[in-house]
Amino acid sequence: MTVSIRDESFSGKVLHQIDIEFEKEVLSVKEIITAKVYNEVNSYNQNQTERFRGLVEPTDAEKILNGYKIAGSKLIDAEKQAYVALSAFQQNTYFVLIDNIQCESLDQVIPLTEGTTISFIKLTPLVGG
Repeated sequence: MTVSIRDESFSGKVLHQIDIEFEKEVLSVKEIITAKVYNEVNSYNQNQTERFRGLVEPTDAEKILNGYKIAGSKLIDAEKQAYVALSAFQQNTYFVLIDNIQCESLDQVIPLTEGTTISFIKLTPLVGG
C-alpha cells in the first residue's frame, strides 16, 4: 500500500511530499516515523545532493532553507537519524497527523488505507527571552 507523507508548515503549506510503500495495513506511529526517516536518508545517500530534506538535522549539518546542507560527501546514518526523530517526537518537536488527527504516542496503532495522508508538522521554537 502506498501512502503520501508530507512535511507541512504550521499554516498547512506542504513543504515536501514523498510516497512510501508499506507492506502492512496497520502500523504504529514509531514504524511510520522510522520508515519516513529511512526513506529520506536512503534517498540522500544514493543521490548525494547538496541539500538533505529530512525530519531531523544530521550531525555536522548546516540548517538552510527547506533542509540541511551536509559538508562534503558524507553519508548519513539512518539508524541514528531514526533514533533522534523518535526522541524528538516524544519531546514534542513536531506533530504527526494521520488524516488530520494528531497522534499521541509512538505505540499508537494506525490503520492505513490507500487514501491515508500522513503529515509531519515541525514546531518553530520561539526566539528571545
